[in-house]
Amino acid sequence: MHDPRPGLSAELRHPVEVHYDPTIYRGSAPHYAVGRPPYSRKLEETLVETLDLDGRGRLLDAGCGPGILALRLAHLFEQVVGLDPDPDMLAQAARRAAEQGIANVGWVQARAEDLPDAAPGPYRLVTFGQSLHWTDEHHVAEVVYDLLEPGGAIAIIVHTVQGRPQPVNPGFPPIPHDDLKALVERYLGSTRRSGQGYTSPRDHTFQDVLTQTRFGSPTIIFAPGVADLVRDTESVLSGYFSLTTSAPHLFGSRLEQFAQEARNLLQACSPAGLFWDWPGDTEIIIAGCPLAN
Repeated sequence: MHDPRPGLSAELRHPVEVHYDPTIYRGSAPHYAVGRPPYSRKLEETLVETLDLDGRGRLLDAGCGPGILALRLAHLFEQVVGLDPDPDMLAQAARRAAEQGIANVGWVQARAEDLPDAAPGPYRLVTFGQSLHWTDEHHVAEVVYDLLEPGGAIAIIVHTVQGRPQPVNPGFPPIPHDDLKALVERYLGSTRRSGQGYTSPRDHTFQDVLTQTRFGSPTIIFAPGVADLVRDTESVLSGYFSLTTSAPHLFGSRLEQFAQEARNLLQACSPAGLFWDWPGDTEIIIAGCPLAN
């Protein structure tokens, strides 16, 4: 529905083969929703005001995992589609939707590279909650551009700590991430694991990606993070098991041994078993729709 931007290179117009490893989140699905910190309490308000959402239209949440964003934003749209290649994540998403009585969400097992066929548009909004980096980013962004209804938008939503003012500690020990990461490294090695391979350093931003597509330069908005988030030991441990770099399957037969060492470490840091977690502010990278006045 749109004309390509002048000067868009052929490299960005055609897909680059991205190998999908179905094991990257093996065993993580039960831990994801309870282990990942929530986005800003003002996320919905920010999206409504910025994109002039009025309850109409469709939302596509790409890389939806267990439905964190799809379920949270479902009341803002007539219909929601959650798309993810991991069947265990989608099973968790469907279970959570049923528990919450949310009936306007459907689930599609597919990669973002399978769009548009896997989940045809049009969409009022397409979201990526910390998931776009797992895809052929430029190609997928271009496909999303054509999936949008007139005035639609893409929103990449992430936690951002760097450069954001840290709030006042509500009175609990912070999560000892340095010690926990050192424990993970002792079990899995110093090279960050991911599925059957290893993670590669990232040398560009989401802003860089969108700027090189028809979306052009995005708008970046920060919604205040949850400053008073307190988590218990099991939630902290689930947070690590929800990561590709410390997913349960990577530990093999040593999984329970690692879990017990992690619990002992956390107990030593907080005998009450409670920790302050500040994941940063919620960064919303938006393109394709002008800001509301």
